[in-house]
Amino acid sequence: MSAIAGIYHSNNEPVPVEHVNRVMQSLQKYPANDIQISHKKNIFLGCHAQWITPESVGEQQPYCDYERQLAITADVIIDNRDELFEKLQVKYIERKAMTDSQLILLAYYKWGEESPKYLVGDFAFVIWDERKQILFGARDFSGSRTLYFYHDTNRFAFCTTIEPLLSLPYVEKKLNEQWLAEFLSISGMVDVVDASLTPYKNIAQMPPAHSITVMEETVKVKQYCTLTSVQTLKLKSNEEYIEAFQDVFQEAVTSRLRTYRQVGAQLSGGLDSGSIVSFAAKSLSGTRKQLYTFSYVPPNDFKDFTPKHLMPNETPFIQSTVQHIGGIKDHYLDFEGRDSYSEIDDFLNTMEMPYKFFENSFWLKGMFEKASEENVGVLLNGGRGNLSISWGSAIDYYALLLKKLKWIRLASELHHYSHKAGGSRFRRIPVIARVAFPFIERLFPLGDSYEFPMLINPEFAKRTGVFHKLQNYGIDETGWFSATNIYEQRKRHFEDIFHWNASNTLATKLSLRYPLWKRDPTNDLRVIRFCLSLPEEQYVQKGMDRALIRRATEKLLPDTVRLNQRIRGVQGADWVHRMMPHWSEFTDELHQLSKDQTILEFLDGKGIKEAMSNIHEGVHAKHAINPYYKIMMRSLIVHRFIKKFN
Repeated sequence: MSAIAGIYHSNNEPVPVEHVNRVMQSLQKYPANDIQISHKKNIFLGCHAQWITPESVGEQQPYCDYERQLAITADVIIDNRDELFEKLQVKYIERKAMTDSQLILLAYYKWGEESPKYLVGDFAFVIWDERKQILFGARDFSGSRTLYFYHDTNRFAFCTTIEPLLSLPYVEKKLNEQWLAEFLSISGMVDVVDASLTPYKNIAQMPPAHSITVMEETVKVKQYCTLTSVQTLKLKSNEEYIEAFQDVFQEAVTSRLRTYRQVGAQLSGGLDSGSIVSFAAKSLSGTRKQLYTFSYVPPNDFKDFTPKHLMPNETPFIQSTVQHIGGIKDHYLDFEGRDSYSEIDDFLNTMEMPYKFFENSFWLKGMFEKASEENVGVLLNGGRGNLSISWGSAIDYYALLLKKLKWIRLASELHHYSHKAGGSRFRRIPVIARVAFPFIERLFPLGDSYEFPMLINPEFAKRTGVFHKLQNYGIDETGWFSATNIYEQRKRHFEDIFHWNASNTLATKLSLRYPLWKRDPTNDLRVIRFCLSLPEEQYVQKGMDRALIRRATEKLLPDTVRLNQRIRGVQGADWVHRMMPHWSEFTDELHQLSKDQTILEFLDGKGIKEAMSNIHEGVHAKHAINPYYKIMMRSLIVHRFIKKFN
């Protein structure tokens, strides 16, 4: 794992040593096991290395293959090493010590610009091909690692983070209004739909699943990987589907345990993280390593205001999982005295851009801190599980059965579902009908529909044409995805490349700060493709939603967790409660924001006044779900960023 950087002058003008020093010095705020550069006339490659895997210890990075006239700097962990060794015919005696960056070079030497298609793992890398006089780089299919770049007629510069590029004298620091317009217009957690944009007009980002080729004065960026058109897998029995899933998921988990340090995992009371921990513990059994788990819990003085079917404190379920699996060193972290407001500036420095996930910001960072203290090298996480291993909404599946007029199957499913989730089997028919036939809701609405208050200044939106652009990605003027069908939403999620930019930006930059790597087996390319290939009935069966992972973890997870369909964990419900000691400071800053004409050029002043009139009614922990409180926090984060920018 590394922060990588480089500069290339296509006109053969030498790269000044001063520019090399500026870039590498900007990375010195991050801890490193080794810092190396390769500087040869008009090409410079640099690596600020943090050793995670056994093979990376003492690794030469940048690595130069003089025989093949190739050089590479890489931020990478490859997970399908054995498969690549076979395809590339690497000698057995060379495999154990071969680094991932060397393996990528061999892949590039054999397959050229097609090589990223063969790689499974988390990566961003750049190769200098001396013979062809080109730079070639790529970012993994979901963008797990960041890669930014600047280019003009004769110069190309790249880096894992943005600040080193801004240190170069020819890179002008200028606000990218298109990025900001998209960020403000999208109500959900997506930052922007154009994954090549950054908040800095002269700095672009390599999109996920894309490669880049720089040859003379030409810069070509193209997509090398898509997840569409996956053929449906047809097996003979439910048992065969479960066995096939267990095989592919075990491989994904096991390949992510490759570190010479300790292995950790974020653990909630749910299925995704519990499944990962159970499969990881199975792989680690018989080794000297213990699995460390890190779980977030609210502070002792937090009073739960949520409905009975929600659980902000998942400790009982977490402890049940830990005791059932065994061999786990568990940590329960309440991060007393920390809150979303006090950490805004620190988070902006880390992210290098505004962010939306403020409710969980302090504990997401805290998890990295605590894991680093325990010498964890790999921190497992199940962030993409809802769309892969634990996909399967019962209500939406039943709506599908209703539309297809499969009455007998639907009646049977509802009978089983009522026993597992509670309530009469016919009680949910009206809800299912509204999901199946959305026009019913339009004709007979149940009540006021929820809309997140608009954040963007309408004139700014009009000037940038942002809503017209968002329409091309299925986002309407409310800032939400217009498709209500979850099957269409899932399909779009894997077709689009922007959904995980924000979370992967955070993961990359926190990993550099607290040298460890967040790894998500539910986002393994092999797992994603397998899950997309399954028939829909594998995900909902006999009244059981998320049926694939529930059946696959029988005996691996306690039934109190595995079969729970009545209570759902909810994280971040305590964010307002934690901010109460700073409330007057928070509202004072909002008053300043509401009068700042610089920020009101971008933010909707009318909406801000409306939101402020709502938050002045008093503060209570239950306001954590109030959209006006959320909109003011987002506004404040953008305001701080603009002030820092200027």
